Amino acid sequence: MFDRHQGGERVILVALDFGTPDFAESVAELRLLATGAGLEILGEVQGKRSRPDAALFAGSGKADEIAALVAAAEADVVIFNHELSPAQERNLERRLQCRVIDRTSLILDIFASRAQSAEGKLQVELAQLQHLSTRLVRGWTHLERQRGGVGMRGPGEKQLETDRRLLGVRVKALRERLARLGKQRRTQRRSRDRQQVLSVALVGYTNAGKSTLFNALTRAGAYAADQLFATLDTTTRKLYLPGLGEIVLSDTVGFITRLPHDLVAAFRATLEATAEADLLLHVIDASSPGRERQIEAVEKVLGEIGADSVPQLRVYNKLDLTGVAPGVGRDEYGKLQSVYVSAQTGAGLELLREALSEILGANRVQNETAAHDETAFSPMVHTA
Repeated sequence: MFDRHQGGERVILVALDFGTPDFAESVAELRLLATGAGLEILGEVQGKRSRPDAALFAGSGKADEIAALVAAAEADVVIFNHELSPAQERNLERRLQCRVIDRTSLILDIFASRAQSAEGKLQVELAQLQHLSTRLVRGWTHLERQRGGVGMRGPGEKQLETDRRLLGVRVKALRERLARLGKQRRTQRRSRDRQQVLSVALVGYTNAGKSTLFNALTRAGAYAADQLFATLDTTTRKLYLPGLGEIVLSDTVGFITRLPHDLVAAFRATLEATAEADLLLHVIDASSPGRERQIEAVEKVLGEIGADSVPQLRVYNKLDLTGVAPGVGRDEYGKLQSVYVSAQTGAGLELLREALSEILGANRVQNETAAHDETAFSPMVHTA
């Protein structure tokens, strides 16, 4: 019989190279995720494969190597930098005799520990339950045993079936509560629209410096730290721009490569604010060697939530780490494309404010012109 091992804080990291160009950066990212979760990394196992092994993902020989390191280091958990199937997870736990989780589970665990608002906690719980639902099937033997004993005899429902049914009830309840919160948020946004308040959303790869930039622009005092997913809950503040007045600026959750699908789905309601913004400030870590890959990851998620059509200004941050001078970038028609700043030192922030005024002012004029033309050319309705 096999019962699932309990978790712990002492971990071994496993990363396999399947020929992807960003392997080294992905491994470094896994280390940041693990340390950000407060885990003690006892060792790492790496290897190369052409494709995953169907049963053990890493193959029998590599699994034995991991098992030897687990025993020698007395590790509690092995974390794979990949997405494991329920069967692979179960087989590895039997082979390694310790808890095994994948990259998705680690990210979900970090989100669970960082969520502060009631809605954020609901969204994370929903994502965790949706992920867990795939792990209930034949994963834990105690769930497959027939319920018995005094007060437990009855229709013959197995514990696994009971857990699956209760999980489904909880998922449904969470979705209903999040739907109600989403409705309230849409009502608030309609109120802002009636007042013609422009909205700008900060988006970007996790740890690109969005919260630091948000604080520098609004003096909001939002939590910012040099770690992945420091901020989960959307924070909104007003920002005054000369010649334009007050706008609403929102700081959103950071993105990452292979962001769990369940997490994107659970946070979709929150991220709707991004899709309905007048402008996106795409904050990019100018000092990162993998910034092009990070830009692609952000663009992919924006497409998934329907925000890829929103006008975008790229903000290259952390110039203090690159030695590059603050400035702006324009296309061949003189249209603003990018701004180069350091949120940490404040260099270039005035250029960013001017860019926001220029873009949002032009958008406001364009929208007012379009609305005037639509009114002018609307067909007259004659009544008898």
